[in-house]
Amino acid sequence: MTKERLYLYDTTLRDGQQTQGVQFSTAEKQQIAKALDTLGVDYIEGGWPGANPTDSEFFETRPETKATFTAFGMTKRAGMSAENDDVLSAVLNAGTPAVCLVGKSHDFHVETALGITLAENTENISKSVAHIKAQGREALFDAEHFFDGYKANPEYAIEAAKAAYDAGARWVVLCDTNGGALPSEVTEAVNAVIAAGVPGDHLGIHTHNDTEHAVANSLAAVDAGARQIQGTLNGLGERCGNANLTTLIPMLLLKEPYASKFDTGVTHKALKDMTRISRMLDDVLNRVPTKQAAFVGASAFAHKAGLHASAILKDPTTYEHVDPSKVGNSRIIPMSNQAGQSNLRRRLSEAGIDVEKGNPALPRILEKIKEKEALGYSFDTAQASFELLARRELGLLPSYFEVKRYRVTVERRKNKRNKMVSLSEAVVVVKAGGEKRLSVSESMDETGSDRGPVNALAKALAKDLGPYQEYIDDMRLVDFKVRITQGGTEAVTRVIIDSVDGQGRQWSTVGVSANIVDASFEALVDATIWKLVRDGAQPIG
Repeated sequence: MTKERLYLYDTTLRDGQQTQGVQFSTAEKQQIAKALDTLGVDYIEGGWPGANPTDSEFFETRPETKATFTAFGMTKRAGMSAENDDVLSAVLNAGTPAVCLVGKSHDFHVETALGITLAENTENISKSVAHIKAQGREALFDAEHFFDGYKANPEYAIEAAKAAYDAGARWVVLCDTNGGALPSEVTEAVNAVIAAGVPGDHLGIHTHNDTEHAVANSLAAVDAGARQIQGTLNGLGERCGNANLTTLIPMLLLKEPYASKFDTGVTHKALKDMTRISRMLDDVLNRVPTKQAAFVGASAFAHKAGLHASAILKDPTTYEHVDPSKVGNSRIIPMSNQAGQSNLRRRLSEAGIDVEKGNPALPRILEKIKEKEALGYSFDTAQASFELLARRELGLLPSYFEVKRYRVTVERRKNKRNKMVSLSEAVVVVKAGGEKRLSVSESMDETGSDRGPVNALAKALAKDLGPYQEYIDDMRLVDFKVRITQGGTEAVTRVIIDSVDGQGRQWSTVGVSANIVDASFEALVDATIWKLVRDGAQPIG
């Protein structure tokens, strides 16, 4: 059966940039655009030319892509022609093959926000889209506040959408701008627009996630006949975000009826890059990846309960709705003192360590886990440290380097602006490759801010590992969690560190001590050793 085409429109670089705290540089926009193109989306919306210097520069230096590059702007203003509207002209001057214009479709916004008549607004939509078409560009119209407008005045909301289609818009995109619509409401509205004469293969859907329905609303629109979905990577977007493409794309490729009905342009081979691209974006934003994110989260395929782990060992489909490898993710069987030998063997197998049933090391590993968790360790959330513990007991852990000593100091002093600032400095001495190596590093970042003593230690440890340096150059610490365990005079500090590398891998390690610096350094050392093991580094010296 021939599949029907379903088009994917990414607005990470424009709508995603509306996320609080997010501001892409031109270079970052170029990096994200290239990643989106390798994924296989149909449209990449680059921003609003003329709205700010970064967007204008990006359109001048945008990469060549197979995806249709799109500039975003607004319909012409009332009282002037489309040809003489300088804001619209700036969007056209970006030279993109497609242009998406936003316009009002809610009568309340037309009369209150714009202060014009409904007829004037309809004319603005029609004339603007026609002008885009006359310039030889593909025209898209974002019907802003469409679903709220449909509830308030369905006749006018449909009139606005139909005006864009009749003027030549390739896509009329129905926007749930405030994010308050429910799937049943989306279905009703899309059906009404199609019945009014706008074909489904010219309809798109743009949803926000204010009620956690953005993905569901997007699929409801598709079920009703819309054939373009707009969204962002990792669900970036204003307020609660937009429809999350890292969820929607796997849904469309792996779930029925979508998988057998639609061709999205994304191949199953490209889908295996989904987790890596998701984490690449978090890396660009310097954000910690959401562990519980569907499909791409580090915990998306984690099975802790003994009953679950035992069943997973027999058949993964017992507790997994899809194979994690299809989206570039991996299964995790967390280790804790609740675990049994079947759970342990499964987790070791996932780490590439095959241990036969009855191996005498298995009860030793379980006992070691129980002993260490009684001291405050948690291997439930520190899979890399668990793997290293198991390798030690099995005699499978190479000796790469030895830490001879380390020191970290924190100084409080006035800078040249006579402002009190902190500065952390770390010294780490290791023996690697048969030689002692001393490294010193400060915690100051490129902005002149102090990142703290743990950051200084991490930089010093990673500064010179001699023959192993090439393996750790792409390592980066992305999260640092501290918890005081037990209490009173028995209190100890547990530190969990999350690290990532250039391959998109993320791993967690744990350290425990009464001294937070010692606990942190233990976790840092484990993170480094795990990286060397996983990259196949051979011990030297």
